[in-house]
Amino acid sequence: MAQSSTSTSNRANALAERLLKGANALATYAEGLSEDEWQTPVIGDGRSVGVVVHHVASVYPIEVELAQLLAKGEPITEATPEVINQMNANHAQENRNVGKQETLELLKKNSKIAANSIREFADEDLDSAATVSLNANAPLTAQFFIEDHALRHSFHHLAKIKAAIGK
Repeated sequence: MAQSSTSTSNRANALAERLLKGANALATYAEGLSEDEWQTPVIGDGRSVGVVVHHVASVYPIEVELAQLLAKGEPITEATPEVINQMNANHAQENRNVGKQETLELLKKNSKIAANSIREFADEDLDSAATVSLNANAPLTAQFFIEDHALRHSFHHLAKIKAAIGK
């Protein structure tokens, strides 16, 4: 990517900070959950709260890697709703008994790595666009992809988890 080692994009830094804000909000909320609440199915999703939190933590690297493709002007071609649904189903099956502590550690680790990776984007990287198969091959910018996926992800699932828990 075009970022020089001596300058930091204010936009990239702001994106990284907003991603961390969401990850920290999710972690703080999840830390306060009982074991029964951790196992509660998320309404309209079916996965447990714990699996959903683990899912968010697990996909940060993938979401940032895809944004890096767009930053290079390369299309995202293999991501479709069917592929994402299968990936999520496989993740849920493999992690159905995931523990809270290990999940929160993964969330902290992967959100920090994602934020640091986002900080490496130059403004021209953020403005670079290519087609995204998940979005009907619309030409999307790397910044939009970061905002719509990695950044939004924790906020989106936190709202659904709160609705399932009722607090």
